[in-house]
Amino acid sequence: VIRVIKSISAKRVFKEAPEIKKELWGGEFWTDGYYIATISGKGNKEVIEKYIRNQGREKDIEQLKMFSA
Repeated sequence: VIRVIKSISAKRVFKEAPEIKKELWGGEFWTDGYYIATISGKGNKEVIEKYIRNQGREKDIEQLKMFSA
């Protein structure tokens, strides 16, 4: 299901703004991974916003900062 949503939305973005594809690494709009959660329970707006903000960042950067003096 997620793959279909990503495919359809990427095609629409590239159709409406083809110049974006030239700016993207390898011409890919979406990464392979995804996050899914409900707003209730452990998922909430802040968790989702943090996930989106951190897309494209190297993993474990904050963990590494703890060890640098």
